[in-house]
Amino acid sequence: MSLSDIIIERIKKEGPISFHDFMEMALYYPELGYYNSTQNKIGAAGDFYTSANLSASFGAMIARQIEEMWRFMDTKEFKIVEFGAGTGLLCHDILDYLKNNQPLYQNLSYCIIEKSGSLRDKQQKYLTEKVLWYNSINEIPELNGCILSNELIDNFSVHQVIMQEELMEVFVDYKDHFKEVLKLAKKELNDYFEVLKVHLPKGFRAEINLEAQSWIKEITQSLQKGYVITIDYGATSSELYTNRRSDGTLLCYNKHHINTNPYQYIGEQDITTHVNFSALSEWGKQNGLQNCGFTEQAYFLLALGIKEYQNQTLLNNPNNMKMAFQESVINYKLLMDMGMKFKVFIQQKGLPLKPLSGLKFSNSHAVN
Repeated sequence: MSLSDIIIERIKKEGPISFHDFMEMALYYPELGYYNSTQNKIGAAGDFYTSANLSASFGAMIARQIEEMWRFMDTKEFKIVEFGAGTGLLCHDILDYLKNNQPLYQNLSYCIIEKSGSLRDKQQKYLTEKVLWYNSINEIPELNGCILSNELIDNFSVHQVIMQEELMEVFVDYKDHFKEVLKLAKKELNDYFEVLKVHLPKGFRAEINLEAQSWIKEITQSLQKGYVITIDYGATSSELYTNRRSDGTLLCYNKHHINTNPYQYIGEQDITTHVNFSALSEWGKQNGLQNCGFTEQAYFLLALGIKEYQNQTLLNNPNNMKMAFQESVINYKLLMDMGMKFKVFIQQKGLPLKPLSGLKFSNSHAVN
């Protein structure tokens, strides 16, 4: 039975299901959901690229920032916890860079929390040193270090809402084809906008990521002392809820083509939504996190010296002319394209606030 048929059967049995539940099944249903299937997802043969796929220098710059965090923390044992490690490339490149710092590397544990069984299998074949896998951050004892996510939160299942006379939630029904129906939104969805002081205009469609709220609470409770680095595409509330985004931010990726229809290619396409960094900031503060800063990925990488690092790599490579051309193409995507779309948000817990090198070009600690 196809995943589409399984969802249809559930709807026939239970009635319309929330868009959140539809998205959760489409992405994470055992063996058939997009992230639990065996199909290639990332890279040229997949549906999208991540920054880690483009260049090892991306992971090296994150490692530089983590190395500085380790120095600020002045702790012997240090743990990096990566949520949703994809193919394992970012983990590999971070560890490869940190090998040059033996006092850190010898006392380092790299922990991966991976929801996708198929991706975990790939990671375990590729990563053979320093890495341990966990089902939950709650399983990791004495967590002092850095919690890292790169393109994680945009894949959390969301509730979709439309403002009419009152806030309405989108549900998914099936009558010859998938169709949307509206039901009065529950209190927690209304509360989301009230806490953020957001007033949706009539007719405005938006996403609400309650899973991100739960995630922030969970990681904050587990982190004793350290930092949280969140890299993803998204914006602040003031940018998200403008007229040009009145249809919401949901996008689907299939074979490097973008569409806005989640009811096709079910289980065969990625479904994503923009991250609300204002919400991450608010929930972080409520749970004991302090903002370090917020900036575009390009500025983060430039502040950490990516150009100097790449130039040094070129000098050490006998095929440096060919490599220089490849780097120029890569940097257009890494710095100009994805670099301006993706944001880097860093929070901390249990430490005095010190300026981080990657946030040199950040305007403020505030995320409004």
